[in-house]
Amino acid sequence: MSQILFYIIIGLLIADFIFERFLEYLNSTQWSDQLPAELKGIFDDEKYRQQQAYEKVNFRFSLISSTFSFILVLLMFLLAGFAWVNNLALYVTANPILVALVFFGILLFASDLLTTPFSVYDTFVIEEKFGFNKTTPKTFIFDKLKGYLIGAIIGGGLLSLIIYIYQLTTTSFWIYAWLIISLFSVFMVLFYSNLIVPLFNKQTPLPDGELKSAIKDFSDKVGFKLDNIYVIDGSKRSTKANAYFTGLGAKKRIVLYDTLINDLTVNELVAVLAHEIGHYKKHHVIWSLLLGVLQTGIVLFIFSLFVGSPELSAALGVKTPSFHIGLIAFGILYSPLSMITGLAMNILSRKNEYQADGFAAKYFDGKELASALKKLSIKNLSNLKPHPVYVYFHYSHPTLLQRLNALNKVKG
Repeated sequence: MSQILFYIIIGLLIADFIFERFLEYLNSTQWSDQLPAELKGIFDDEKYRQQQAYEKVNFRFSLISSTFSFILVLLMFLLAGFAWVNNLALYVTANPILVALVFFGILLFASDLLTTPFSVYDTFVIEEKFGFNKTTPKTFIFDKLKGYLIGAIIGGGLLSLIIYIYQLTTTSFWIYAWLIISLFSVFMVLFYSNLIVPLFNKQTPLPDGELKSAIKDFSDKVGFKLDNIYVIDGSKRSTKANAYFTGLGAKKRIVLYDTLINDLTVNELVAVLAHEIGHYKKHHVIWSLLLGVLQTGIVLFIFSLFVGSPELSAALGVKTPSFHIGLIAFGILYSPLSMITGLAMNILSRKNEYQADGFAAKYFDGKELASALKKLSIKNLSNLKPHPVYVYFHYSHPTLLQRLNALNKVKG
């Protein structure tokens, strides 16, 4: 049975790699030397050439980096690498919780070490070439170190607690783990912007002025109490612009990238904010959180049925069943179901984006939102003609052209 599971795991890894490369190939069939008619008025010829060049460079880079990662993972399975790391962890300690921490610590650190050259090339060569990069080597290094620290504290802490509960309750551990992870998810929604973001970026309250007054006027108009509007120094790392909504209740806040403020007019910025407020007014934030909690519960329940299976551990060359080895094997075996749930979440997310756009158009100005979306797409050299199949599997947002068409149908 373990041999069959091993071949299934290898088959899933290969199938996933081939499928992802096929999707990227489909995207490449949309390339064109001439500016497509439907993009005229959005890109000019020069910007379109830059966008196509950016797309092609990222396509080649993704092919190389993903192939490298795929080969590493495949070799870990074929050469019993996970069993070797497990033995190394057992050599350090016999405590099940510490073994798991050492095991994942070695894997994650080694993986990051091997893939860091790709991150360096992406940031300091590709993004630099196209005028996006503002990250300094010092910032890059400190981001890495902070990431390690946060991963060790939060990831290590949660993993330790869940394994401890597993030792006490065995197959029913998933109920308690689900409760813990759900509470943690809610906590992070409420406090992520207060606790984690400041470790990487500076957030300052939006100063008084025309923009703040315009935002307040709109918020009052739609009955949305908004006291927390912050500007984040996104220009510290990139010229790309963004905005996001986070938190619930009194902890809700809207965060604007400083690059966004520099690129858009006041009305365009209010339109972007109206979109974000639309997500809240349409209850997208709470529904996404609840669906995420439900999905976590389902995954944990299914995992609890297999975690102690000797065959699952034996498939990775480990004779004695353990939580961390079972987790690795299960992660691969669950991938087909994960893809299905991911598709469902993307479909829902795209629907939510249309609704938020519609809210902004109805209660503020659809033309201003359309103008903002166009500017952001040009600024970020976004792919405006991705293949529909690629969009279906990977896009959490509709394409720009789809959003513009939908906005044209909304009556304000």
